Amino acid sequence: MTHAHPKASTALSRFTVLDLTRVRSGPTCVRQLADWGAEVIKIEMPEGIDAGDPMGGPRQGPDFQNLHRNKRGMTLNLKNPDGVALFKRMVEKADVVVENFRPDVKSRLGIDYEALAAVNPRIILASISGFGQDGPYANRPGFDQIAQGMGGLMSITGLPGQGPVRVGIPIADLCSGLFAAQGIMVALLEREVSGKGQWVQTSLLEAQIFMLDFQAARWLQAGEVPKQAGNNHPTSIPTGVFKTRDGHMNIAASGQRIWERLCQVLGKTEWTQDPRFASGSTRSQNRDALNAEIEAVTVTDDSAAWVEKLNAAGVPCGPIYAIDQMFADPQVKHLGIARHLNGGSNAAQDYVGQPFRLSRTPSEVVSHPPALGEHTDAILAGMGLSAEEIAALRARQVV
Repeated sequence: MTHAHPKASTALSRFTVLDLTRVRSGPTCVRQLADWGAEVIKIEMPEGIDAGDPMGGPRQGPDFQNLHRNKRGMTLNLKNPDGVALFKRMVEKADVVVENFRPDVKSRLGIDYEALAAVNPRIILASISGFGQDGPYANRPGFDQIAQGMGGLMSITGLPGQGPVRVGIPIADLCSGLFAAQGIMVALLEREVSGKGQWVQTSLLEAQIFMLDFQAARWLQAGEVPKQAGNNHPTSIPTGVFKTRDGHMNIAASGQRIWERLCQVLGKTEWTQDPRFASGSTRSQNRDALNAEIEAVTVTDDSAAWVEKLNAAGVPCGPIYAIDQMFADPQVKHLGIARHLNGGSNAAQDYVGQPFRLSRTPSEVVSHPPALGEHTDAILAGMGLSAEEIAALRARQVV
């Protein structure tokens, strides 16, 4: 199944991944493998066969494009027994299969972990679901915002008293995909010792709960139910959003020494002696009064001027950007996270690159997402099928 196809990296180039994913959580997982050089084959239903809503947006739209770069693509009808037989032939030589169907779909198609392991005991199956592969909610449809609500996140997001607020990104989808990719890496490392694959499972609900981190630990270990704190940090005061002459900025003056530096830059050294603000605990009790006092000073100058002055004094702070302003920032440009790719199946465009780097085996964006079935013939020919056999499969809508 290996063909001349540009590699995003040499880091994972020895692995072949069969990608059955759709919408977001699954593709987020697979992108981590594709971007580090795994040979990824995206498998979709042939045109004209109803596959529900497999994409989560138009194929040429920014969302789909950013999720599916660095892959090859083929069509394969897994509702047809011959399609399943072909898929199992691919599994024989593959390392990883990733899917985010509802849990019962795998068994119905005959491609659950037991069926795949019977074909290739080294195979790693990664499954992402809404609520888990079993249990009372296993067959409920999973959706990011539902997981944000059930996972507790919406109860601690937003302004106090505002009512529940969703986060501005599909964080349960994204994190479940990232955790699935991490699970695959762990399973691949373990396979080097045991020689055996295994089933990696995660869900939007578990990922969301894990991401609560210290907020969840506050309940489990101290019996506290965290509430909305708006733009204030729940425990470090003053940390939050402050108005400036031309907009808003963030200041994070946690700890006594940084608090004293902040007072100095704002020209309010007397606050360090004020009993309301003298210690972390009294600042916490008098949070609203303190924030109002700080804001009365910050509104007298522009955000950029404050960012310059506060950073020079060692007080953590920063502007609050819209997305276009963020990409224009000199540090963001220096980091090079917006990756440009010319030519190929699409016009030149930019992608969001990987957020970590390896010094010897970097990740690049080397190919635009495949058109539907773009590499079907080449992949099947690589498996040893003749042109006549491929044509016959097409005629029967197996591919």
